[in-house]
Amino acid sequence: MKTKRLLLGDEAFALGAINAGLSGAYAYPGTPSTEIMEYVQSDPVAKERGIHSHWSSNEKTALEEALGMSFCGKRTFTSMKHVGLNVAADPFVNSAMTGANGGMLVVAADDPGMHSSQNEQDSRFYADFAMIPALEPSDQQEAYDMAAYGFELSEKYRIPVLIRFVTRLSHSRAVVETDAVPAPENVMSYPENRNQWVLMPAMSRIRNRQLIADYDEFVNSSDHSPFNRLEDAPRREMGIIASGIAYNYLKEAFSGKVPFPTVKVSQYPLPKKMIRNLYDTCDSLLVLEDGQPFIESRLRGLLDTGKRVYGKLSGEVVRDGELTPDEVKRAIVRIIPSVPEIRMPEHKEVSEKVAGRPPALCQGCGHRDVYGALNEALSHYETPKVFGDIGCYTLGFLKPFNAIDTCVDMGASITMAKGAADAGQHPAVAIIGDSTFTHSGMTGLLDAINENSPMTVIISDNLTTGMTGGQDSQGTGKLEEICLGLGASPEHVRTIDSLPKNHDEMVRLFKEEIDYEGLSVIVSRRECIQTARRHASAKSSANK
Repeated sequence: MKTKRLLLGDEAFALGAINAGLSGAYAYPGTPSTEIMEYVQSDPVAKERGIHSHWSSNEKTALEEALGMSFCGKRTFTSMKHVGLNVAADPFVNSAMTGANGGMLVVAADDPGMHSSQNEQDSRFYADFAMIPALEPSDQQEAYDMAAYGFELSEKYRIPVLIRFVTRLSHSRAVVETDAVPAPENVMSYPENRNQWVLMPAMSRIRNRQLIADYDEFVNSSDHSPFNRLEDAPRREMGIIASGIAYNYLKEAFSGKVPFPTVKVSQYPLPKKMIRNLYDTCDSLLVLEDGQPFIESRLRGLLDTGKRVYGKLSGEVVRDGELTPDEVKRAIVRIIPSVPEIRMPEHKEVSEKVAGRPPALCQGCGHRDVYGALNEALSHYETPKVFGDIGCYTLGFLKPFNAIDTCVDMGASITMAKGAADAGQHPAVAIIGDSTFTHSGMTGLLDAINENSPMTVIISDNLTTGMTGGQDSQGTGKLEEICLGLGASPEHVRTIDSLPKNHDEMVRLFKEEIDYEGLSVIVSRRECIQTARRHASAKSSANK
């Protein structure tokens, strides 16, 4: 029996995993992947079954924890945004060598167009690099269906499976047919080959040869996948390969009926037989994919017999930003101008009267008071430099504060400030949030502690993971103890409430610690205004 639900792509996958016998979910919040874990945390079946759904400290710990659950024979997934996969790259690549026991899915939500990210990297390259199968849903129904299918694929080949989302699929809704009765969880079981999970060189060499041999099976599986298919059509001057959500955009461009033969790709490695068939029967190929030219770059080695392959590398499809249905139309018309089934969108100029609205820190946000006091304190120095990090407080780069000089990746504020201090920079100030600090700032702080680097670290603690919606922060209530435990000098681990009334005291404290010729840590604390409102509302409702 099936039921119908209106779900985000993220939610569809999460429900699909629960209904497929999930035992544990592990994640660190990051747009556009956050709603996957949040759905598991709120689902009644997940609560009834006691499915693990606590946030992890970072993506690396999340993936390793999921790998541990898979070792015990249980079905599990770990979810993260695309740059989070960089953090988890070490265990991800090595998980191809250990393999999986219980079904294990690694969900990476890519962000073409950089709506909330530092780059547009494409996670399919990671799967290809690690020789791990990958799935890429084209719609919310496939996001749901691929959870169960992915678990089965993982258990069949004893290997983790990557599932690639993109922002538009993660954050758009559609009606999804779901199972009414969830499948039971796997019973506890252990790997048959114990040696495979100990990656010493002698054992890894054996496993590596097996992985290479299995890769041919992965390709064969893609050619027979229910998510890959060759759809015939009458016009042969061009064939189209459309992956993931790009397939949806192609269908939309032609109101559902595409006049060119099309290979839909939603499982990797690439289905070679389907693509060869398409290439042999068409005069040229157009590749449509949201993200980087992953498929196109591989076709140029696979299909070098003189026919044109159009796409992002050749310039017919825009290289940066999101793919859209309108861009699909423009790409096709660039190659074949006379396609009567396509109606080009009207170009509309943006009114000059529409004012831009850049993002800004919330009114009442404690980060505002930190930057106000920090700017005043630093005005006494000739060339101060402030190294920023990933979080709401990154907005301190913008007006009216213009307060930070760098922002590279999670945790880089402390390590870059240390490198600058090593170069002779003074003042060298790092500003980092509480969740980012426990994600990847602690190891950098340990480096600075060991050398007593002349720098100041400000942990702007808002008691939550504010940028992604207010998830739990692993360091709440423990930041000072963590810093002291790492070896920071007790005299130079200072705490202050970042309130407007404390402005003068904050300026004095910042200046005092900046002038100290060694490492100092200042924890500036004030609850996020958004979570404070929610807590106050919940308390008011409980008292009624």
